[in-house]
Amino acid sequence: MKRILLLTCVFLLAGCAGIRLQTDYEREQQWAGYSTFNFYPDMQTGLSELDSRRLLDAVETVLRQQGFRQSEEPDFLVNVYGETYQRPSGSSFGLGIGGTGRNVGGGVSVGIPVEGNSLSRQLTFDVIDRAKESLVWQAITTDRFREDADPLERERQLYRVAEKAFSRFPPQ
Repeated sequence: MKRILLLTCVFLLAGCAGIRLQTDYEREQQWAGYSTFNFYPDMQTGLSELDSRRLLDAVETVLRQQGFRQSEEPDFLVNVYGETYQRPSGSSFGLGIGGTGRNVGGGVSVGIPVEGNSLSRQLTFDVIDRAKESLVWQAITTDRFREDADPLERERQLYRVAEKAFSRFPPQ
């Protein structure tokens, strides 16, 4: 019984995983010359207008905390786009019953989902070198998303995503 309880706790905690991050960048890029940024002019984030504003404010705050300044003549541009999708439940609990009699046996089992489908949001952050007009760095974040979250919770979550995404920028 203790093992079942322990396994259940492990699966539940694994389901509460935080923000996943993948980054890629141009190996030969000289990062030392970057001091100013701005946002890509025709950005289509794929988010609601309010969430887009929250996310861009968060990105601006994170970059300023790292010592970058926003400028009309930036060294690099930031482009963000995303999508929300439904992720099927990966957890279920199986129940079964069976019996035997007179050299014949049988059984029935059923899997019961532990949690329903959840929404996930994937956001891609591109850093484009303005002089070369080419992509030099990219971060892709994936996290759970709640449609019923209040505005403050959305703002906090988008800030955590931006902070995680730019935690590896510029690359060392």
